[in-house]
Amino acid sequence: MSVTFNLPDLGEGLPEAEIVSWHVQEGQHVEVDQPLLSVETAKAVVDVPSPYSGNIVRLHAKPGDTVQTGKPLVDFDLPPQASATAAPSNQGMVVGHMATRNEELVDHAIVGRGRRAYRDRERVRAAPAVRMLAKRLGVELSACQATGRHGLVSVDDVLARANLSKSQQRAPAVPGLTDADKLRGPRKAMAQSMALSRDEIAMCTIFDDADIDVWKDRGDITVRLVRAIVAGIQAEPALNALFDPAGPSRKLMEQVHLAIAVDTNEGLIVPVLRDVTSQSAAQLRTQLDDIKQRTRARTITPEEMRDYTFTLSNFGTVAGRYATPLVVPPTVAILGAGKLQRDVVAGANAPEIHVRLPLSLTFDHRCVTGGEALRFLAAVITDLQLPS
Repeated sequence: MSVTFNLPDLGEGLPEAEIVSWHVQEGQHVEVDQPLLSVETAKAVVDVPSPYSGNIVRLHAKPGDTVQTGKPLVDFDLPPQASATAAPSNQGMVVGHMATRNEELVDHAIVGRGRRAYRDRERVRAAPAVRMLAKRLGVELSACQATGRHGLVSVDDVLARANLSKSQQRAPAVPGLTDADKLRGPRKAMAQSMALSRDEIAMCTIFDDADIDVWKDRGDITVRLVRAIVAGIQAEPALNALFDPAGPSRKLMEQVHLAIAVDTNEGLIVPVLRDVTSQSAAQLRTQLDDIKQRTRARTITPEEMRDYTFTLSNFGTVAGRYATPLVVPPTVAILGAGKLQRDVVAGANAPEIHVRLPLSLTFDHRCVTGGEALRFLAAVITDLQLPS
């Protein structure tokens, strides 16, 4: 019996994945759970295991190809005893510890009006980028025919409702582009998340400096920054929150899961330090070294890059004094740390030269007030200016 295995839903809310490498070849016999191939999603490389025991008849894509979720990957020839019990392709399929489809990043729009409609509302499921496209085109999501997986409204559904065919869309601004020029993996994910940030969030950035001249030694600046962020959140919990504009709703988070922006050759990747308030400085340093090493080796898992509540960009390790770091929804704030500066400051009796750490705090002004942001930043600076 011939069975086709389609690319499973990898649980990151993305419609596609790029083939990195195959671990099998046509004509080969494989067993259940044997790795078939490695695929690159937004920011991680994961192995896809075989759902069957049988012979590989056909591989539908080659390394470097991008495959849509739900499209054919492998054709199997199953023995008779396996054919009788073979589950439909992808049913019950688990790739590592991928999230289930209920964890897709979707936005919800209420269909209907009035009290009765609100009580008996149905929900339209669409990714945030699709919702923003619908908003720009003046299209009601509830009026779109959802053709995506699990009832998701897709980009094509929105364009169809707006009577826009692909031939009517804007031509590329740069002539001569080919498939080889397309962004892939982390760079593609960065382009999508930054566009979403630009389109959706009401950005506001404030700047200040922490005078760290009293530090006994330079020590571990990143760990000090983590500790200072915790102090800032304790003083002003509003910045450790998730925001849903559809409500609009805001959820204050009890634990601090800190995303750390890591610069790699493949693009910006953002692993997460879990529950940083419960860890010592030594534990934080160990975890930081581990996730940075695995991020640059591209062995970090998707689970280690999701569900964060606040972000730190320590761009000053390379260059730059201030920046306007972008908040990625649904979080509401990001702190950027610039390069250490030797500044002239007013001393008690004469000018003095002190070492200062430049700070840039961007927040979502839709749900964070200026006062909340300033109280957070003041607490961060106070903690950083302690001797140790």
